[in-house]
Amino acid sequence: MQYFVVMIDYGRRGREAVVDPEITRREVISRIASGEYRNVSFIHEIAENSVEDVTEVLLAEAALPRIPPDDIDLQAASLDHARDLRKHERT
Repeated sequence: MQYFVVMIDYGRRGREAVVDPEITRREVISRIASGEYRNVSFIHEIAENSVEDVTEVLLAEAALPRIPPDDIDLQAASLDHARDLRKHERT
C-alpha cells in the first residue's frame, strides 16, 4: 500500500495532516498547483514499511512554468481585443 501525508501549516491555528490512501502522486501535485494545498510543511510518501520525504520534488513538479515578459506581445493582444469588441458591436 502506498499513500501520501501532506502536512499543512495554518500558523497560529495549528497544523493539519491530509492523509487519504486514494490520492495519487498526480493528484497531490495538482492540488499544490491549484493552490488547494498552501503552506505545505512537508509531504511524506509512505510505501510498505518505508517513509520518504518528497516535499521538494513534488513542490518543484507543481511549480508553474515562468514565461518571460519578452515573449508576450501586449500591443498585439490589445489590438486583437479592440478588434473583437468592434466585431461584436456590429451584430
